[in-house]
Amino acid sequence: MILLSKVSKTLQRHPFHLVDPSPWPFVAAFSAFSCAIGATMYMHAYKQGSFVLFTSFIMLLLTMFVWWRDVIRESTFEGHHTGIVQQGLRYGVLLFIVSEILFFFAFFWAFFHSSLAPTVEIGSIWPPNGITVLNPWEVPFLNTLILLLSGCTVTWAHHAMVSNQRTEGLLGLLFTVILAIVFTSLQVFEYNMADFRLSDGIYGSTFYIATGFHGFHVFIGTIFLIVCTIRLFQYQLTQQHHFGFEAAAWYWHFVDVVWLFLFVSIYWWGGS
Repeated sequence: MILLSKVSKTLQRHPFHLVDPSPWPFVAAFSAFSCAIGATMYMHAYKQGSFVLFTSFIMLLLTMFVWWRDVIRESTFEGHHTGIVQQGLRYGVLLFIVSEILFFFAFFWAFFHSSLAPTVEIGSIWPPNGITVLNPWEVPFLNTLILLLSGCTVTWAHHAMVSNQRTEGLLGLLFTVILAIVFTSLQVFEYNMADFRLSDGIYGSTFYIATGFHGFHVFIGTIFLIVCTIRLFQYQLTQQHHFGFEAAAWYWHFVDVVWLFLFVSIYWWGGS
């Protein structure tokens, strides 16, 4: 009787997932805070600023890896991600994307605040004197086409997965990852070819903060898609159970839309 009572207490009588205690939220928050401190130190040329930024960023990447590992294990091997749990995760991802929209809204606000009413300190013109802007119809336009194409390939992968066509899903994800890497490489090339830097007044700061944080989101999205590709290859994503990929696809479409606004406002309109 005692044994039966103990077993009954351990049986879960609801469809929700009561997450075990985990250190990763605290470690991730500490790493992100350290990244902000390190970035501020680096931008103001403090000693060891680059070391703090690099170390905290590596720690954040490692935290992402082990945290995602735990979530994948809870979903794939422990079976905790029931239908209602997946519904809650969808709401969480949507709210996260909304917070990211507000994040980029602040950058666009700063850009338009400075460009629509340029002050006398920068000559009352936009772009300011001494700034040689990038040609929007060269690398930026090529990157726009690449991101739009990657949005098509990730949608192709999604439809293939829903249709239980695993090979096509793998091809779509592989093409998306390749396009993402090409986009990031071209953006690094563009930064190296630019005649202005982050320290070159309001134009340099708004340009590099907006496009740089978008590039960081592309980097995170690329890791997200690589993880999904590996999981699909290992038969961890199925026709009925592939929310991890859905979250990655939503995030990638968000990155695409933000880039369209960046291209039109900062590269095209803001550089003319």
